[in-house]
Amino acid sequence: MHAPFWLTTALLFPVLLYQGKRARRVTPRLPEASGACSGQYGEGSPAFRLLVLGESTAAGVGVESHAQGLASQLALNLHQRTGLAISWHTIGVNGIRLGDLLRKLASTELPEADAVLLSMGVNDTTGFTPRFRFRRSLKALRAATATRYSAPITLLSVPPMEKFTALPAPLRQMMGWRARQLDRVYQALAASAPADFRYLTYPTVENPALLARDGYHPSEQGYSTIAQALAEQDWGLSPR
Repeated sequence: MHAPFWLTTALLFPVLLYQGKRARRVTPRLPEASGACSGQYGEGSPAFRLLVLGESTAAGVGVESHAQGLASQLALNLHQRTGLAISWHTIGVNGIRLGDLLRKLASTELPEADAVLLSMGVNDTTGFTPRFRFRRSLKALRAATATRYSAPITLLSVPPMEKFTALPAPLRQMMGWRARQLDRVYQALAASAPADFRYLTYPTVENPALLARDGYHPSEQGYSTIAQALAEQDWGLSPR
């Protein structure tokens, strides 16, 4: 039951509304990364092809070039760990919610990939997307891509928004509470349908040096730190 969350939200609504509007007004709005949204580390035909889908983290907000972003950094770390040729491709839109991403992908030519990493949840948290709709969109995404990508979709944990220093209290705590609810949707799907989804988490990015100047998105070092942690997980690769 999530009645306590909604009751608290209702009681704090005037404060949350004010703080949310002010945060949007004073927080620097950083652009999406520029440059090629795909690349490769290593020579020859890729032994492993990585596709990252999602919101601002997939769009590379916080860095200048996609080469500094999550997909590229994860591919680089996998290449360094295995010695294999690893290709990467990223498709992301800053500010998008999961339902809108699903509609965008329906008209997008998707590349071949051996693993799909989904980085979503922040905008569905701030937009109060209902859990049932979030879950339904995840299942729809899997259904739409299952014939193209046989491996389960990797769900990257929803960031702990209670640690976002760009947000004031109590807005920060309420967003963190809601983010945990959506993250549990991820975990439940991965547990109940392991052939379709798997769940990965990573250490919280709290060090200011790992954040972009908006105090909200990872910096280049932040993306690298996240990528290093993710590369330590099992991607079905064996070193040469």
